[in-house]
Amino acid sequence: MQTTKNQTNYYFVDESGDTTFYNKRGKLILGSLGVSRFLMIGFIKTDDPSSLRKNLSILREEIKHDPYLHGIPSLKKSLISFHAKDDCPEVREKVFKLIGTLDFTAEIYFARKNETTFEKRFHRKESAFYDYLITKLFENKLHLAKDNKIYFAVRGSSTRQQPLENAIQQSVKLFEKKHYHKNKSSIKVQAQTPSGEPCLQIIDYINWAIQRAYTNQEIRFYKTIESKIKYLVDLYDTSNYSDNYYSKKNPFDIKKIGPL
Repeated sequence: MQTTKNQTNYYFVDESGDTTFYNKRGKLILGSLGVSRFLMIGFIKTDDPSSLRKNLSILREEIKHDPYLHGIPSLKKSLISFHAKDDCPEVREKVFKLIGTLDFTAEIYFARKNETTFEKRFHRKESAFYDYLITKLFENKLHLAKDNKIYFAVRGSSTRQQPLENAIQQSVKLFEKKHYHKNKSSIKVQAQTPSGEPCLQIIDYINWAIQRAYTNQEIRFYKTIESKIKYLVDLYDTSNYSDNYYSKKNPFDIKKIGPL
């Protein structure tokens, strides 16, 4: 077990996919229009978020004054908040290349939506499925620094703050039980929009790159930020259970993963 450092760690959390398995009539609708086959939750961790914000701001100014990009319809939104799905290819390339140079690490849990697992392990409760991923993501992290500040992305009117806080506390309890050690670090959780907290735009890009690898068999986006990925866990890849934890020792590749 690593010792606690006298510093503040900042975590910026975002998700991709959804927790939906069934429609209102109880019919399985995985893969239907608007329903994902996975839920992915990840964070970036840094002890210097101001540097990340500054670099994103500099890039935004560069894009704003680039005559080659003037007139692109999506540019107006990009100048407020980078969003990988909506940014034009020219902006997306610039953001990915910048992210690859920044000082942070990322960890991601990718959960395939398996109906049998959902019924047996989570008793068909979407909240339990979501909470489990959050718990796994933070289980061995929150003792590493004296202070922990966790920001998670919200869009529109949706909020998961209370469920997320509960899941994080559960991760602390699991750590304490496993290591017989009381975690005395402070933990603060805050909801924020990506436009209000630029660091959330980075994890959005990372999640999108991973999603494209899984859903489109397109690895080039992931390769630009691969050096930033500390762990990528493909939680329910049953065809690959012995090697479903990807890291520098076991690099992620679309040739290794089972089909969704």
